[in-house]
Amino acid sequence: MRHFEAVRSHIGSRHQLHHNDPYLISFDLKLGQDRHQGIYLAELEGDAGRRYLRVSTPIGPLAGTDPQRCLRFNWQQRTGFLAVADLDGSPYLHLCENRLYEFLDAPELERVIHELGSLGDQLEQVIASGDDSL
Repeated sequence: MRHFEAVRSHIGSRHQLHHNDPYLISFDLKLGQDRHQGIYLAELEGDAGRRYLRVSTPIGPLAGTDPQRCLRFNWQQRTGFLAVADLDGSPYLHLCENRLYEFLDAPELERVIHELGSLGDQLEQVIASGDDSL
């Protein structure tokens, strides 16, 4: 997986794409118990011209979320971090991971997608229930 087109080809052969833009694709990752999680993949370019793949999943609206808890969550995570992006014009928490293409192969991409998708679904359920454990 040395470029975004290789990622698009791999993901498109396994999932139905919802967004299929030049540097952004998305699909629903099927999880157990009739659950699914939206996954977004986008290409980013770093300062030195190195290209990254960002894998992200929305987990809940930013409103009402304690920023200190989000920062503590980021500090404790080994894979993934919380960030804010707009979703339909509203600030929304996303669980994200950035990977350099040079260290990305198909099994690693699948691992990251499934890990973020599962964790994102758990976090989304916590936020939706109003639980204060984030």
